[in-house]
Amino acid sequence: MTTPTPATKLPQNAAPPPPPATRQTDQPALTQLHLGLGSFHRAHQAVYHQRLLDLETAASTGTARDAPAKNGFPAWQLISANIRPDPSAAVEALAAQGGHYTLETIAPDGTTHYERIHALHEVIPYEVGLATVIARGSAATTRVISFTVTEAGYYLDGRGALDPQMPEAAAAIAHARNTQAREPGDTLYGAICAILQARRANGSGPVTLLNCDNLRHNGGKFRAALLEFMRLAGLDALRAWAEQNTTCPNAMVDRITPRPPPELRARIHAATGWADASPVMAESFLQWVIEDDFIAGRPAWERVGAELVRDVAPYEEAKIRILNASHSAIAWAGTLRGLSYIHEGTAQPDIRQIAYDYVTRDVIPCLTSPSGEPSPVDLPAYRDVVIARFANPAIRDTNQRVAADGFSKIPGFIAPTVRECLARGASIEATAKVLWLFLVFLQRWHHGALPYRYQDQAMDEVRAHAICAAADPVAAFCTEPALWGELAGDPRLVAALRSASDEVKNPGLASGASPPPVGGAFGSIEQLPRLTSP
Repeated sequence: MTTPTPATKLPQNAAPPPPPATRQTDQPALTQLHLGLGSFHRAHQAVYHQRLLDLETAASTGTARDAPAKNGFPAWQLISANIRPDPSAAVEALAAQGGHYTLETIAPDGTTHYERIHALHEVIPYEVGLATVIARGSAATTRVISFTVTEAGYYLDGRGALDPQMPEAAAAIAHARNTQAREPGDTLYGAICAILQARRANGSGPVTLLNCDNLRHNGGKFRAALLEFMRLAGLDALRAWAEQNTTCPNAMVDRITPRPPPELRARIHAATGWADASPVMAESFLQWVIEDDFIAGRPAWERVGAELVRDVAPYEEAKIRILNASHSAIAWAGTLRGLSYIHEGTAQPDIRQIAYDYVTRDVIPCLTSPSGEPSPVDLPAYRDVVIARFANPAIRDTNQRVAADGFSKIPGFIAPTVRECLARGASIEATAKVLWLFLVFLQRWHHGALPYRYQDQAMDEVRAHAICAAADPVAAFCTEPALWGELAGDPRLVAALRSASDEVKNPGLASGASPPPVGGAFGSIEQLPRLTSP
């Protein structure tokens, strides 16, 4: 790892160092194709691949004791692609740099490292029809196809099954039916079906489909949704082939990766002398837990810190409920207080206490086995590490990024804790405070009073406005099926939110009140009128 600091500053305008030469082999490299070329992929999966490349270099030179034997290390290459027409300036800059870029990592104590990543063998920007993506994905040497999408990009209903009534899902199913999946369309399902159709036609053999995102039980849910997509599209032969020739391991990924701020390029240039047009930054913490269920081989990720396990569930539940949910709570609360960054909200004692109590009182008891079997995760220690990570001021993770997608986060990250607490007769007081924060946040959105544009792919804006404009917003929120499923309307949930509205000193807007000024002029949350409810 290259870790220059100002004390070891390189000459200004220096070219970034070239990648080290790797050993030559007569065997073609096996390929992992990743769909979703965003900052998280480049700060997470690509870093694990970089460490494998470093081991391969060490094996070829004999410079590391723990490097695998020269003749026993299968060569893998990582190809990364975009499958949606998202803003592409960063991807185009990355492609112009040959797929090489700089990763800045910052620890909670402020220690900063700069690492040159050259793990991306090929960068494929978005193109209509995805011809290059399909060609790479259908090659016999491609054995793993991984992907990172938001929860809303799976088009799942409250039960975690594919919802064919969602407009984008319905359009994708119709397109796949009309083209027999030979054209991908613009969804993950369409792209995967087009790749698998080509693999089947080419006789390219089995392939593993690997989720790298925050969806709970992601592999199992994606597999069920993909097969249902094929059934609804009339792709019966492809469905039968996929059942026999794919596996979908569950996986948990973790690394806080903010959007690269405008000043990152200048900061890297000042510290290293490298001119990089497409850098990324992340916290120093890094974790990847994967169910070891690969049908056609895989990179030796366990050699470089990934955890290959039989059951991912304890790890993903801890991460989703402790990290993701409390992260969102801090973002909602910080926004209401007029703050911009996660570390600012974490530094507020009352906001930090809400997150701490939510995890300690409600989540940890849910994640503790009823049989008394210890979790493989030290839950109190993990809670403390998570809060310390949130407090890292150097990351400057924005409330806008973390607050997004509440309508998928409530049912995915928070509702399971509510459901399990109520099932065993336990209080949901601490969780209700988190939910109250989101409802007040939603009221701000309803009145056009947020200091930024709120993005929520799963939110039906008409329904959300109706919740906020209702005579009893608390009841409307608690009876919304998209958020609560079979729990919608439970009187215990309604009562808990009413109680939280009295206890949390973060009052919101009455449905008929005039909104406060946008931006930092919100002042103290305590000065705002309460949300009215009978």
